[in-house]
This record gives sequence, structure tokens and C-alpha cells, in this order.
Amino acid sequence: MAASSELRLDHLPSDPLLHVLSYLSFRDLVHCSYASKRLNELSKHNPLWKRHCCKHWLLTDADRLQRGLSWYGLFKHYYSDLGRYIQYYVVLKKAWEKLKSFLQQRCPRMIVSLKDGATEGELDDIEAQIRCKLPDDYRCSYRIHNGQKLVIPGLMGSMSLSNHYRSEVLLDVETAAGGFQHRKGMRRSLPLTFCFHTGLSQYVALEDAEGRKKGESFYPCPDQTAQDPSAIDMFITGSCFLDWFSTYVNNVVTGEYPIIKDQIFRYTHEKGCVATTGDITVSVSTSFLPELSSVHPPHFFFTYRIRIEMSRSASPDAACQLDSRYWKITTSDGNVEEVQGPGVVGEFPVMTPGKVHEYASCTTFSTPSEFMEGHYTFHRLANKEEVFHVAIPRFHMVCPPYREPESRTQKASTSHTTPNDNDGEDDDDDHDRGRFGGLRGINISALEGSRCPKFT
Repeated sequence: MAASSELRLDHLPSDPLLHVLSYLSFRDLVHCSYASKRLNELSKHNPLWKRHCCKHWLLTDADRLQRGLSWYGLFKHYYSDLGRYIQYYVVLKKAWEKLKSFLQQRCPRMIVSLKDGATEGELDDIEAQIRCKLPDDYRCSYRIHNGQKLVIPGLMGSMSLSNHYRSEVLLDVETAAGGFQHRKGMRRSLPLTFCFHTGLSQYVALEDAEGRKKGESFYPCPDQTAQDPSAIDMFITGSCFLDWFSTYVNNVVTGEYPIIKDQIFRYTHEKGCVATTGDITVSVSTSFLPELSSVHPPHFFFTYRIRIEMSRSASPDAACQLDSRYWKITTSDGNVEEVQGPGVVGEFPVMTPGKVHEYASCTTFSTPSEFMEGHYTFHRLANKEEVFHVAIPRFHMVCPPYREPESRTQKASTSHTTPNDNDGEDDDDDHDRGRFGGLRGINISALEGSRCPKFT
């Protein structure tokens, strides 16, 4: 009796079965195809695979027509080529497409500099050359675009001060392999970026070694207090290539990183870091410069960009001129310093309705985080006796996480403050602090003077 009432799969109508199959992952769908002849036929239903082609490979009807394959065939084709990257492909492909779309009108030279994707064979040859495995997320991205040509501006961001400039190129894998590190302190590290002007590179660790974790991206920083020249500190920039690249792209396409003169500048704007006083608004963005910083001795270099804007709706009588600035600087160890002086970086901007004035300056600290706040003093053009203050919002400067070498033959310096190098005399910097005395051997050939760089 029970056998005669048994419900056989072959007797079920197709529509409810296809509906059930539509909820399955592509792997489960393949497994079902081995269960029975009926499921084998249904599991190849084209609409089922269209969903997976769109989800995992971002394919469109136009892609299918161009290939002349069914959706099932198209999925098999892409999986046979890119299947090992299926957990990374969509995120990285979307990141690349967003980045290219954003830069097409804003930085067209960068788009032209992008190289076509590398093949699986080419990436395998690189692994054989360096005798080390490349991370799958790195390989996946390089299948989409093999970095960029060695041109300026670099895809991975720029920074410009009056006598210091850098622009980081995203290296193609062949060039990166030429810089693969075997030396003590940097073993099993592959360069990701390169700057012609500073020699600056970001690296990715291909294996757990010397305190680095596999997949981490970082800027190397020699420990200048150690007797062993292979003692390398690291400013960590990402936990894996996917994190490193997708975070950077998000900062670009959301406008977090501004486009200035056809280049991406890696300034970050702290949310809420805006202050309005009357008709004038001040906002601040900051950037950490690893090539001018060190962990041992503690010397952390920051640049900041300030935007001063007068409302378009302001009365013409509100026109004014900046006379001086005042800073209150607080380091993470609790030290407070107050600095004041005339103008900003040697300028005394006049503000009129709708006028925007932007400038950049920089500072160094012996602590890895600190904040600044203060005010500008203005006078009205129509009445020089009318003097007033405009608030500068508090903004924080925080260096990336850093890691010290596993062993150090000499203890780091215990210095806590950056000495004043001009006995209280004012200069073009926004405050009078020590300049580059602690930057021994860290890419300072362009920084021979004792004055803090000004933005150009």
C-alpha cells in the first residue's frame, strides 16, 4: 500500500521543481544534476544559470550573444577560466569598473595607463620565477587589469608639497616580480606600488615571515635605532589585497580622496570636521606620509589641507581678510602646545562672497596620533577695526597601525617631544615645530631646507 502511493520525482511537474532549484547555489545545482536523469535535465535550465552568470561573473545578455553560448555553457566557460577566484571576482570586478567609470572624465590619463589583464599562464610563470605563491585575490585583480604602465600620475594616489612630491603607480606583475624581496627583514615581500620620485613602495607579504602575516600590505620603515640594518618596522595598510584595493577604490569613488589637477590625492576628511562662523566655513582633511615618518625613533609626519569658504549669500560688506592663525595642539601622550602667527603659509587671503581659499601645510609629532584645533583672526575690509575669530574645527591625525620587528638589538629612542628648531621665530608653517632632524635616511633628498613644505 505504501509503495503504490509513493511520490516519484519523475512524476512531479517541472515548474515547482525549477522553482526549488532556483534557490540553490551553483554548486548544489551541479550536485543535483547527478541525482537523477530528470534533475540532470532540469538543472541545465537556462534561466537558472543566467542568475548565476549575473551573480558570479556580472555577465549580461550582450555577453551571452557575443559568445554564442547558452547561459549554462557561458557559466562553464567562465568557471573553467576563473573558477578559483569566484569568491573574489565580483568584488574586484565591480571595484575596477567603478574606478574606471569615475576616472574616465576626471583623470583620463590614468585610464589610458591601465594594462590588460594577465593570463593564468603568465601568473603561473611569475610564481615559478619568484618561487612563491601569489594570493588568489591578487591574482584575480591582475586577471582583470595587470596594473598600469610606469607613468605619472599613479593610480594609487599622489601627494604634493612645495619641495616634496610622490605619486604611486600600481605595478604590473612582471615589474613587481623584479622587486621581489629575498633580503633579511623583507623576505617574501612583493611590491604593489612604486613612486619614481621617492623610491616609496607598498608591499604585500606572500608568506608569514619576520613578523608579517600572509596577505598583509604595508610600507616598510627601517628601524634607525637598531644596530641591525635588517630591522624593519611596518606601517600596515591592509589585511589582504582585496581589503587594500577595494577600500582604496571606495575612497576614490565616494569623493573621500579629492581629485586635484587630474590626480588622486590621498587626503581623508573626518566626518563632522567642519565649523561655520557667521558666513565663513572651515573644513579640514589630513594625510599621513609614511616616506617621511619612522617608528624608531618616533617621528610621524602629517600633512593637512584646509578649505576656507565664504557663503555666496553673504553681504558684500562682509568681505574680510585673514590676519593670523592660532593653534592648540594636543598629542596622544597629553602634551599641549599653543602656537600663533601671522597669515597661513605666508599668505593673507581676502574672502568675498562665494570665495574659496585652500592651502596645505604639514607637521611632525613624536606620537602616532594627535589632534589640532584653533581659530583664524580676520578683519573687515570696510572697517579694519572690526576684528573677529573664525573657528577651525578639531581634526585628528592618526598614523596607520604599525608593527615592530620581532627582535631588536637596540631599544628604541624614548624621546617624547619634537624640539622647536627656530627659537620661537615664525615661518610659513602653521606652527613652529621641529622639521626633519629625526628623518635620518628616510627619503629626504628633496627636503634639504629647514622650512616646512607648502602646498603647490
